[in-house]
Amino acid sequence: MGRLSGKTAVITGAASGIGRASAILFAKEGANLVIADKAEAVNDTAKLVTDAGGKAVALVGDAGEEAFVESLVARAVKDFGGLDVCWANAGVSGGWTAFDEQDAAFWAEILRINLIGAFLAVKHASRVMIPAGKGSIICTASVAGIRSGAGGSPYSASKAGVINLAQTAANEFYGTGVRVNAICPGLIETGMTQPIFDGARARGNEDKIGQLNPLTRGGVPIEIANAALFLASDEASYVNGHAIVVDGGLSSSHPVVRRKR
Repeated sequence: MGRLSGKTAVITGAASGIGRASAILFAKEGANLVIADKAEAVNDTAKLVTDAGGKAVALVGDAGEEAFVESLVARAVKDFGGLDVCWANAGVSGGWTAFDEQDAAFWAEILRINLIGAFLAVKHASRVMIPAGKGSIICTASVAGIRSGAGGSPYSASKAGVINLAQTAANEFYGTGVRVNAICPGLIETGMTQPIFDGARARGNEDKIGQLNPLTRGGVPIEIANAALFLASDEASYVNGHAIVVDGGLSSSHPVVRRKR
């Protein structure tokens, strides 16, 4: 018996990186999947799952559009009979555009996908979970949502909003049995952060990747997927309204010059 046997999960942003790693892991642990992404490569993720003997339905669309998010939940109910886990993982970074070059439209688009998209997932997943009296909703935030230094201003603001969304939604669902939590990844090698890793390797200073955290390395998608698996499973039945940080210790300290022991 896997840790998610008999459960159905929706995962957005599943075409690559953290989303793909989690889809493969969740399926391995017994979950039926409805996975989504704007990129067609989400179909490749579904094939990886089905080739390994799992069950996955892939849908291409925008996780910041309400009709699409609603369709993901409906598909889970139609194909698998319900919804136990919803992971709002889709997001964009917005890059490092200079502050005075940003405009309202730039902010609005990042907030639409990262924060409103998470809200929509919480809204529509909860409509199925509350009548069932149980369910786990997970939202991908970031250490950038905790304090400055890990992303651009609109990205950081959107992820701070996701953390607060998890807290407020958990309390909105008081007494329902539905849990809402967030995950705050640190520097993880994904498509979003690939330029950072590629640039360091091109300069010959790959050893400096992650030098600001006590583990002195960057993370990999499966390390975030493992945290999400815990939150999705019954093992986290008393974890609610929290932001779980998975960052090698990066956010545990103020800036300081370190020396190896």
